[in-house]
Amino acid sequence: MLDQTLAMIQPVDAVAMAEARAHQDRLTKPKGSLGALEDVAVRLAGIAAACPPPLPEPAALAIFAADHGVHARGVTPWPREVTAQMVANFLAGGAVANAFAAHVGASVTVVDVGVAADLPAAPALRSRKIAYGTADITQGPAMTREQAVAALEAGIETAGDLVESGVRCLITGDMGIANTTASAALICAFTGRDAADATGRGTGVDDVTYERKIAVVREALAVNLPRDTPLDVLAAVGGLEHAALAGFILGGAAARVPVILDGVIAGAAALAAAALAPDAIGYCVAGHRSAEPGHAAALAFLGMRPLVDLELRLGEGTGALLALPLVGAAVRVMHEVATFDSAGVTDKPS
Repeated sequence: MLDQTLAMIQPVDAVAMAEARAHQDRLTKPKGSLGALEDVAVRLAGIAAACPPPLPEPAALAIFAADHGVHARGVTPWPREVTAQMVANFLAGGAVANAFAAHVGASVTVVDVGVAADLPAAPALRSRKIAYGTADITQGPAMTREQAVAALEAGIETAGDLVESGVRCLITGDMGIANTTASAALICAFTGRDAADATGRGTGVDDVTYERKIAVVREALAVNLPRDTPLDVLAAVGGLEHAALAGFILGGAAARVPVILDGVIAGAAALAAAALAPDAIGYCVAGHRSAEPGHAAALAFLGMRPLVDLELRLGEGTGALLALPLVGAAVRVMHEVATFDSAGVTDKPS
């Protein structure tokens, strides 16, 4: 499945993007006056190979959940059991992601790819468990290569199933206590940044824990790198949810459906997806900039401009959900705003 998906990913359509840019310039507004929203509309035209592009609706949030062996190194005060407890909270509709999804009209699916507990069946839960969490990345690889491929394919499958059901915009979500530590390691591995530049405070750790966290990231990189391929890097220092998110991105790109990225966990996963298939990143929109420093490093490396900067650091898909109405508004302009000719409005002399 992974190889077939990678083979399906093509560059975004340059002709449709040029048509979209020209159409933007004919609309009844000064050229470029909608700033980044014009770029979003052009990108979605390239994704769909159509001008104007289809509206990004319905939209679906997929929250990939997994635990991390590095939790044992004391990188967070939150107990590991919170991952499973938050999955239950998502399924009950009680998390911030649920509130934001309801507000913007997105569905919510939770995918268990590596929670360190057996979860009861639920209508909105997809059980794709590959392992009961990863191994400790300071002792060796987090996953085997086979586990990483299985997680990637769980994400690809999730994207494909959602698109087949009629979804036209995919939104990345995540849950996993200690996953900002693995994210920092992935970001360092793919961008070359130092651990101190890519490691943040996650859920709000104190100074002692923060310094420990940076040291743990450095240790993980020293133990596991270099690696020969992007897949090996992902398996070495990533999480099962990172791999699944990377697959989700690849699946969206293969289906030519836009993917709105959330924060630092999604940014780390996007680095892996882009390393596996460079054209995949053209199908992504950076929903927001997280307060985590590693996210800014990932966005800079990928050349992406975030739509929202509200100093969020929650994860779950919350920042990406808040960006969904902006993406929709950018596309709606292409469908509904008159051109100078059709409206009988005099354009500025060129």
